Amino acid sequence: MLVKLLKWTKEPEKTCAIAGRLCYSSVGVEELDKKLDEHKIKDILIKIVKSGHLSVLEHASFTFAIEGVSRALLAQLTRHRIASFSVQSQRYVKFKNGIDCVVPPIIKKNKELLKEYQEFLKTSEKYYEKLLNAEIPAEDARYVLPNAASTKIVLTMNVRELRHFFALRCCNRAQWEIRDMSCRMLKLAKEIAPILFETAGPDCVSVGCTETMPCNNPWKKFK
Repeated sequence: MLVKLLKWTKEPEKTCAIAGRLCYSSVGVEELDKKLDEHKIKDILIKIVKSGHLSVLEHASFTFAIEGVSRALLAQLTRHRIASFSVQSQRYVKFKNGIDCVVPPIIKKNKELLKEYQEFLKTSEKYYEKLLNAEIPAEDARYVLPNAASTKIVLTMNVRELRHFFALRCCNRAQWEIRDMSCRMLKLAKEIAPILFETAGPDCVSVGCTETMPCNNPWKKFK
């Protein structure tokens, strides 16, 4: 799996702090821009997050490049509707040089199951190639590809949605693949905007576990 932070709003923390301060200020943006130092920015953002008035966090966004994740992960990811997705198309891209697939760690541990799993994937790949060679359009040949087939994604979310995303998907109860991806995303985002993401992560980081079936295990950051 590859998770790379491509782009982000310039000075994301200052941008959100200006937006938050403007709501209660008689002066304009230019004056606020000059007045806000690092200490004031941190103070404003901490108050915003604690108060739950998170709309101003929507003024900053982060764009990630993600590769080597499964279509099973993609199905989960696109449930987060306040985001922008660009995904490698199985309709237009013909995978004539083989199909990369994700193997769950639990299957890797069982040699017999792993062998059968790999044989199944190879059978699917061969039939896919047979359909393409028979001039079946890729948009129809793709029907035989498994959920394990890997894909590439460019994903953009604003900070408010990212915090919501991390609360759900960094949780120990989240599915392992999307949890791995989201923890990597959080680590990268936190390097750029540590104040905005200081309390980001599953609910147990900030407000306590809200799951009906808690894992009872401390959350290990970025594992």
